[in-house]
Amino acid sequence: MAKASRTEIFEAAIENIYKVIVDYESYPEFMTGVSSVSVDNFSDKGAKVTYSINMIKKLTYTLDLVHDEPRKVSWSFDSGDLFKVNNGSWELKDLGDGTTEVTYNIELDIKGFFPGAGTVTKKLTETQLPSMMKSVCERANNL
Repeated sequence: MAKASRTEIFEAAIENIYKVIVDYESYPEFMTGVSSVSVDNFSDKGAKVTYSINMIKKLTYTLDLVHDEPRKVSWSFDSGDLFKVNNGSWELKDLGDGTTEVTYNIELDIKGFFPGAGTVTKKLTETQLPSMMKSVCERANNL
């Protein structure tokens, strides 16, 4: 099982960051590796979202997301062709000066064994994490 956590200070309002995070359908526009997103049952309380990504290997998975506007978006794994665990959260803390402390947490585990499984997990948790956070911050700054 792989776990990763990263905290950064974004020069953006908490409301803008939250809007970017829950705008799942726009992820392919600014998140590297996200090919498509399908959203079902979106509400203030949460959503069921299916992601298709292409990072070393093409994969599709569905997450159940819980919304706690504007402080937190958390998720748990529903189904997919690669993961047996994909749980995590975005946690946002308004620092009161137009900046926001953003913490991203993820826990992943891959089904079975296949060549390159460790590389996929490492890329998703360690390599993509800084890039993804930068993309979210830039998008929030453009709102």
